[in-house]
Amino acid sequence: MKNQDGSAPEVVIASKTITSVRTAQEVGEELSRANVKQLVMCYNVWNFPFLVWPLVNSLGADTPILSLSNNNGQFPGNVGLLATDGALRQAGRRTHRIVGEMDDPKTQQKVFAWLRASQAVTTMKNEVYGLYGGHSMGMETGFFHLTPTLKAFGTTCCQIDQLQLVETLKTIPQSEIEAGLKWFEDLLGDRLLFDGKMLTPETLKTQIGIYLAMGALNKEKGFDFCGLKGQRELTEYVCLGDVPEMIMNDPYDWRGAKEPTVCATEADSYAAFTMQALKYISGGLPTLFMDVRLYHPELDLWDWCNSGNHSSWYAARSYDAKENFKKITFHPALEYYFKAGGASVEFDAAPGKMTFARIGLWGEKPFMAIAPGEVVDLPAEERKRLNAMTDPTWPHVHARLDCTFDQFLTVFPANHAQGVYGDKVEELNYYCEIAGITPIILGPAEKDRLQPIWERVK
Repeated sequence: MKNQDGSAPEVVIASKTITSVRTAQEVGEELSRANVKQLVMCYNVWNFPFLVWPLVNSLGADTPILSLSNNNGQFPGNVGLLATDGALRQAGRRTHRIVGEMDDPKTQQKVFAWLRASQAVTTMKNEVYGLYGGHSMGMETGFFHLTPTLKAFGTTCCQIDQLQLVETLKTIPQSEIEAGLKWFEDLLGDRLLFDGKMLTPETLKTQIGIYLAMGALNKEKGFDFCGLKGQRELTEYVCLGDVPEMIMNDPYDWRGAKEPTVCATEADSYAAFTMQALKYISGGLPTLFMDVRLYHPELDLWDWCNSGNHSSWYAARSYDAKENFKKITFHPALEYYFKAGGASVEFDAAPGKMTFARIGLWGEKPFMAIAPGEVVDLPAEERKRLNAMTDPTWPHVHARLDCTFDQFLTVFPANHAQGVYGDKVEELNYYCEIAGITPIILGPAEKDRLQPIWERVK
């Protein structure tokens, strides 16, 4: 199971098969010392179910557990699985079960999906979200709701005023900012549309500096992901946040390859949480943040665009920045909205399968809306025509969802949608069930979801 950067999760294998109370205790302590965060219990035949407790109690009550078994008449692992996993569930432990042969690709895919999801849950549980400036323009769906968020995800927040970004910008070496400017100039050429007013070398350098300042503060404060308020203080007195947010979410900058750092525009906290989950369940892919802007009923097509952090990776889905930036233009920021100026980033996302999602609240209960779909390949003239109906200087995702307009509109929790490349419905369903939040899957995939026992028995 490889991550996007070629790394792989560390697998810790118990040194003994559990055959007694003492070996169960020893193995549990061994895995605890190895800092194991999720547990896969392998069943090859019948076992003694009570031995599960000395094992799992050594790891903690919130450790995700997968019970994995063969399907064999002579050596009935699934009998042992149901007996032992049943013991855990009757005590209220949320677990998952997979039965199949280890060489079957379908079995492997299910296991990998569970592992991705459980790692996302356990990793985010120990992270801190950096909130620069608070929620923007009174958008309460983007507010960091402390108590339900801590209960569901275990992730806290540290709020920093945007003034600290501006002050940190003053400490960034000018040579580093100039290097960023040259990188953009080389990549964009005549698609860097300086206008002498809103987009100038100086306003673009301010955007580059804010990116570097945010990176420095993230490192100093220990923030694992972040959100930038932008509007209206930063956008009216400093610069537009589009370029900093884009590069933060990208897998590269002028210094070379890097891990994408999730940064949500308008400091939309549940957008940031959704993006961080999508990043982990995909093995480290960049993620998308979009306004749910316009639906074209005659085409059954959404145009999702916003002045904000569309990772440039989605222009061509290449890890070579040159390939992506061939399709990108930097426009002057719209003065009506963004008086301080800077660049707006414009491109159309490359076609392909996508999974769109969003964490929301119903009362104090978090849930996730999951909408599989695709970015469609449209002729250039058609894209131009559609983009002109909203804003042709912003990035666009021409999305066709697997669900109807009415189904989407009925349950989607916010004006911002997030997405990641590929079909990640299974991973997100596991993620929600492990975290203890309700997944709401839209479209035909909904019928394939089996409601777990903890949702059926109240």
